[in-house]
Amino acid sequence: MIRKLFALLLSCILLLNVLPVLAESAAEIPVEETIVVNANVADIQKYGNLVLDIPASALLEAGFKYGDLVWVRIGDGDTDEMPLGSNFSDVDQGEPMVRAVLKADAGEDYVLVAINMGDMATSSGIATKEKIEADPGYVWHYNEGIAQPVPVTIALCEQGGYYDQWVIHQLVRSEKREDYPELTDAEFANFRMITTTGIGEGKLYRSSSPVNPEINRNKYADAAAKEAGVKTFVNLADNDETMRGYEGFAESYYAGQKIVALNMGVDFSADEFKAGLADGIRFIAANEAPYLVHCNEGKDRAGFTSAMLECLMGATVDEVVADYMVTFYNYYNVKPDEERYSVIANSNIKKSLATAFGVNDITGIDLAAAAEKYLLDIGVSADDIAKVRENLK
Repeated sequence: MIRKLFALLLSCILLLNVLPVLAESAAEIPVEETIVVNANVADIQKYGNLVLDIPASALLEAGFKYGDLVWVRIGDGDTDEMPLGSNFSDVDQGEPMVRAVLKADAGEDYVLVAINMGDMATSSGIATKEKIEADPGYVWHYNEGIAQPVPVTIALCEQGGYYDQWVIHQLVRSEKREDYPELTDAEFANFRMITTTGIGEGKLYRSSSPVNPEINRNKYADAAAKEAGVKTFVNLADNDETMRGYEGFAESYYAGQKIVALNMGVDFSADEFKAGLADGIRFIAANEAPYLVHCNEGKDRAGFTSAMLECLMGATVDEVVADYMVTFYNYYNVKPDEERYSVIANSNIKKSLATAFGVNDITGIDLAAAAEKYLLDIGVSADDIAKVRENLK
């Protein structure tokens, strides 16, 4: 142990001559190699991701590689093992990671400590989120006793220890329409009618955001919604002020329809998410079809919400998975005959529904009954559930 700590300290001293972000070792972190980086939390993103004050380029130049397993300690908390990846999708839903984003063409160079579809700020105990009506719809408050800036130590645990899983999880997409010549405009916008068992034709749609221009699909989604005659929109991502503040909102087809802006997080197990979902279900019950459910990409929050409605209406597991995975074809060209197709489905929608329904595996269970129980448990009334079934059938 003494020899390891001495080697660790010596290595860190040498590395300090190369990168200013490298510092002395964190003595309580168990490491097999001698790369250690100390940083601070510079910001907390909307969904609880911790933005560090070091660039991804520095982390990679220090010797870390995508697919490594690293030890991470946030503040005075426990030391946790996490993989180092480039995208949230590099890990299963609910799993922690260090995300190093380095995209020269987009001018992106930053490091996050995050949980895929989770909330690292809350999970680590350093901060609490307050939802507000003003843009951007939230504010983070550091918890009592948390010294600022909050230190974060990252140390190499096992070089390439997650590499095989990282390769399988690799998903790359473009925001340029011309990069998807094989897709229609609607498919590029991840827009589609949901046609699983029990849902009537032209009743329920899902898509990326018809108003948020961030991923360059909003105008295509808005046009597709107009062509489909969508009357009711369930916006899972924004609050009302943020939604109406997007450039071009007032001129969109979307702006003239009935909309509920729910400002939901991405942690499906959080009370905040469940409360927002319950409000969205009630909005569907109270308004007229056709409906469109969307978040920003129309992938995760919209995927879970759509799947819950599909289950409620009598869909099979295969139908739910098939609809969910269309998104991964539209964005990432993932096809059913690829190994990563089942990896993505198992680690995302199957896992999310199993957690929501309190089972280990959704295969073979009564999905309609499970979805009804889930909705009742989160506060949707039996009358509203019956109305939703009537509206969608």
